[in-house]
Amino acid sequence: MSANTIRYFIFSLFFGLTVASAAEPLSVITVKPHAVDLAFPAESLVEAVQQATVGAQVAGRVLEVKADAGQSVKKGDVLMRIDAREAAEAARAAEAQYANAKVNFERTKSLVAQKFMSSAALDKARADLDSTAANRAAAGASQSHATIVSPMNGIIARRHAEMGDMATPGKPLFTLYQPGALRVTASIPQYRLKAMRDVKTARVEFPELGKWVDAVKVQVLPTADAATHVSQVRVTLPDVPEATPGMFARVHFITGQSEKLTVPASAVLRRGEVAAVYVQTADNRLSLRQLRLGDAVGLGEIEVLAGLAAGDKVVTDPVKASIQLKSAN
Repeated sequence: MSANTIRYFIFSLFFGLTVASAAEPLSVITVKPHAVDLAFPAESLVEAVQQATVGAQVAGRVLEVKADAGQSVKKGDVLMRIDAREAAEAARAAEAQYANAKVNFERTKSLVAQKFMSSAALDKARADLDSTAANRAAAGASQSHATIVSPMNGIIARRHAEMGDMATPGKPLFTLYQPGALRVTASIPQYRLKAMRDVKTARVEFPELGKWVDAVKVQVLPTADAATHVSQVRVTLPDVPEATPGMFARVHFITGQSEKLTVPASAVLRRGEVAAVYVQTADNRLSLRQLRLGDAVGLGEIEVLAGLAAGDKVVTDPVKASIQLKSAN
């Protein structure tokens, strides 16, 4: 048995019968070389252009939680309340000190007018009044920090604290982002940077969503990481409602164009490492043709390295073609 016969036998076991008459018209395309974009891919993560982490500014126990992850909020909406009785007592003390300093200033002012005290005493009383006024304002601000409000319109990505947790200054409580402004950030090795200087367009692939979008803007950041020696490239996205921060994406940076022979990815049958398409011959018969494929080169297109020639008619729906083959046999 020859090697070609063995390969044919194995191929038939994978895909079934290889040649049969087409019983009814099938949707086909005539393949030929055409201009496709040359690109190199880079893995990336989706992130929000406008994102904020809201933290505690006073110490206290969380008394009330009014928002949760996934909730849409507006600027100024109350998200959480913290028990800030210490801040309230400090505000009361600051208010009392201010009232005392004010009375002392008025008394000193009257005595200076009657020549019983020097003008230096009046200056000191005025300074004490200004100092206590500043302390009162600061204490009042600290007391207001017990109510955590949203700094912008957006969606809560994560809540970091639960009811009863102890909040401390600097501890994050909420992470928010604006959903309409997203971008992806890719890491590019140094040897790619020269080619990246002229890249102005890119396509972003979301494998889990089965979606491709054209980038709005490509920006190469002017610094490189000292440890990994890679540079960051920010790619601004159009409005993609399904995308969320942290989602995986693959950026295809367009570096030029070239003539390539391609087929729709949906027309390809795969069995392990073997790939094939149904080809309609001149006498309206179906033939299963094994292919050697290259990379994805566009929206649902795959480069064909071997197995097809210009002018071949490829069936776009391999399921219907397979059903016809089984019915014919």
